[in-house]
Amino acid sequence: MLPTGIQRYYERFVPFLQRGHLARWSFVLDRITQLELPSQKLSDSELRKESLSLRYRVRSGEPLVRILPEAFALVREAGRRTLNMRHFDVQLLGGIAIFHQSIVEMQTGEGKTLTATLPLYLYALAGHGAMLATVNDYLAKRDAELMQPIYNSLGLKVGVVQEQMPSPDRRKAYQCDITYGTAKEFGFDFLRDRLLLRHIDEGNRDLFGKLFEYKSQGGKQQNAGGEQPVQREPFFALVDEADSILIDEASTPLIISAAPTGEEQLRAECYRWAASVANQFTETDDYEYDNEKKTVTLNQSGRRKVRVIMKPAALDEVGLYHLYDYVQQAVKVAREFFKDRQYVVRNGEIVIVDEFTGRLGEGRKWRDGIHQAVEAKEGVEVTIDTGQAARVTIQDYFLRFEHLAGMTGTAAASRRELQKIYRCNVVKVPTNKPPRRVQLPTKIFGSEGAKWEAIVDEITEVHEIGRPVLIGTRTIDKTEIISRLLTQRGIVHQVLNANRIAEEAAIIACAGERGKVTVSTNMAGRGTDIKLADAVTELGGLHVICTEMHESARIDRQLIGRCGRQGDPGTFRQYLSLEDELLEKAFGAKRAKRYRRRSEGEVTPTYQNLFQKAQHKVEVKNFRNRKIMLYYEKEQKKMQRQMGQDPYLD
Repeated sequence: MLPTGIQRYYERFVPFLQRGHLARWSFVLDRITQLELPSQKLSDSELRKESLSLRYRVRSGEPLVRILPEAFALVREAGRRTLNMRHFDVQLLGGIAIFHQSIVEMQTGEGKTLTATLPLYLYALAGHGAMLATVNDYLAKRDAELMQPIYNSLGLKVGVVQEQMPSPDRRKAYQCDITYGTAKEFGFDFLRDRLLLRHIDEGNRDLFGKLFEYKSQGGKQQNAGGEQPVQREPFFALVDEADSILIDEASTPLIISAAPTGEEQLRAECYRWAASVANQFTETDDYEYDNEKKTVTLNQSGRRKVRVIMKPAALDEVGLYHLYDYVQQAVKVAREFFKDRQYVVRNGEIVIVDEFTGRLGEGRKWRDGIHQAVEAKEGVEVTIDTGQAARVTIQDYFLRFEHLAGMTGTAAASRRELQKIYRCNVVKVPTNKPPRRVQLPTKIFGSEGAKWEAIVDEITEVHEIGRPVLIGTRTIDKTEIISRLLTQRGIVHQVLNANRIAEEAAIIACAGERGKVTVSTNMAGRGTDIKLADAVTELGGLHVICTEMHESARIDRQLIGRCGRQGDPGTFRQYLSLEDELLEKAFGAKRAKRYRRRSEGEVTPTYQNLFQKAQHKVEVKNFRNRKIMLYYEKEQKKMQRQMGQDPYLD
């Protein structure tokens, strides 16, 4: 137990602690340090007994904040004892901030995985379950297995939720003290539970009454068939790569489709026909394209063309108004959606490539018929949008948790959005060692071709002295361009993109070795540190080349953060060209074209401000779109609740 004076100190200053100021947590850090030596003197069984004692105190009503120093001291000792990994002071500060429902910004290589064990352990003591949501199954399984010895030594059980896991195993994982998994799987399990509860409740009582009964029974409700919900009531969630999950992925809802009806084949035929004739429509002559809203609208000539173009007989019963929509979607897809950029074709299916992480968005689909239009364009089976039986956004799902926190390498730029929507402060945690990362002057070119040649020249130069090089690109096709140019120069290299995601960890783990050249799509959320070989440190460390500015400055920072980890030396340089997509996305095709007056060679550095303005403009537009979506989601759910409906079910 803490001395009475310290307990009063906690009670008095808890409101200040929750504001997210690291300086106010220094006395907590001092207390943890005082407890470290006594913890080291405990035997393994005594350490476990201390943990069980803390659990008893919490479940007897003692506030978690009071036992935080003792809990963190035990976790620090368990990490040192089981994994030879002692939490740094900055990791303890990060853990304290997470406990106080903050989103902590910790630089790459500062040990977020180890930091997470502190708040996860503390919240797990309450007995309601603590969950860590990450970006893919591999990282969830890896982190759970890596940290499991710490939890086990303190008497806690760890579960992992994976994509193809059957319901009984999922239920068992959620019943553990701590559960690792992806945000996507957590969300889909939530929706499946809602559907199951409605099925159980059908014909008996309203769904909400049943949910309250379910909660009061500790999550043990079941029907005659023995089916049970798998998740417990939401208590504490820690979101890894928080900005990627809570912001970038928040605009794509998780949807469970409803049963199909008899109209699907006709609709599929419409998508296929529209894709086959899309190239017959030209801008201005047949349609108007709005660069700001990214919409295609057929004009009088275009609509006339729809009427006269040959169609399959089955389309005779489809109204012209609907055919106009199908053609507009097909033209939009032909203009904006490209293979190996926004998506890949794998096993006869369209799989979305997450622009922010470079990973495949398994199970995700574009809305409003766009996904079906892309399928028709690529000639694969058109999977008709059959409507939805259940739907939840990432925002809605995580806002249901009583306690929510996160961690990432880049959060400061999104501070206002995270605070406003999720009510989480953003706390920047200092590095354990002073950073030695050096930024080299940005180079800007008039054309992409000149930029690629200059990039390969710099790779060759750095490679010759033995330094490892990491080249980051926005899309899969850009990695292929760089790869071809490097092959022509005779430079052996590795390529990491959504087509080689299974080899990700092995490629990244070796990227810091002498003479290694690695070409990769976006590095956000890769989850594997690039550790330098001994000789590389003396040569200047890892050199990072950014080949293009992204729509979000956070993604650029994720890539840059791969060099200079844990006080290592490192350098980075940004390459830009006036043909980069960012300018057109921000300013439109006509204005972007005016900037491309010089087609070759390097241009004046003053253009760098132009790119920064373009990036900021796109960020603001994306933020506005997310706010609009959140508003409509809230209004829809408000209306459903007023009608006595479950807001997550159709």
